[in-house]
Amino acid sequence: MNDCIFCKIIAGDIPSYKVYEDDDFLAILDITQTTKGHTLLIPKKHTTNILDTDKETVEKAYGIVSDLAKKLVDKLDAQGVNIIQNNNIAAGQTVFHFHIHIIPRYEDKNNDSIDIKFHQTQQDFQQLLDLINK
Repeated sequence: MNDCIFCKIIAGDIPSYKVYEDDDFLAILDITQTTKGHTLLIPKKHTTNILDTDKETVEKAYGIVSDLAKKLVDKLDAQGVNIIQNNNIAAGQTVFHFHIHIIPRYEDKNNDSIDIKFHQTQQDFQQLLDLINK
């Protein structure tokens, strides 16, 4: 895609800080560095997001993500890692080329200010059954 920033990075038109590369994928440091080591895994083949990416690519991507996450946690002395993949505007996607965020996490809040929260709510068990049936 001519206007896709990730396609331009893959083509070498925009410089990047490569962490990993093979024939099908490129992993780079995210320029925003929400935490030290924040990495993006990007398939070289352009698709918009996981909803239109073939199963083989998704499976290979998550295998690479697993390996990279372990290395980042080990080499950067992180205490955890978030794996985030946004799909469509409603889910926070801003670059419309399938990619996966690997975000090392640190207990030291001077180096880690991300705050991901899930709010628990009381569920109606009938609603849960209705969801299952859908």
